[in-house]
Amino acid sequence: MTSPAEMEALLGKEIGLSRWFPMDQDRIGLFADVTEDQQFIHIDPEKAKATPFGGTIAHGFLTLSMLSAMAEDAVPPIEGLIHSVNYGFDRIRFISPVSSGKRIRGRFELIAINVRDGEITQTLKVTVEIEDSDKPALVAEWITRHYFS
Repeated sequence: MTSPAEMEALLGKEIGLSRWFPMDQDRIGLFADVTEDQQFIHIDPEKAKATPFGGTIAHGFLTLSMLSAMAEDAVPPIEGLIHSVNYGFDRIRFISPVSSGKRIRGRFELIAINVRDGEITQTLKVTVEIEDSDKPALVAEWITRHYFS
């Protein structure tokens, strides 16, 4: 557990690295079903072979949606936390596609923090890395608000 003061002291530092998450065709297909985004590049391996990607790729929004699980894995919990909410993003860039079968993980850096009575707003620079790739899948500035006792 991290106190609000300890969290403030982490400003400008990397605060966590998540485990690897598989981005297999089953996960991609389930996301396509839930979001009704059935573009062939995500769900049809045969047709996708003819594209520059050479096969299916994960939806950018699927990669983005994995941030919650990655943060749960990597970001230190705050003492007395009651709940947290997404506040938004200042910037999201999808840098490289994630091919089906690859794994991704999140690297988190605390770039801004505002501690008030019972509330912390933090901005995390998140880099989603692709296993065996020099380029990340995405880079984002993610703002979350935490309420604590």
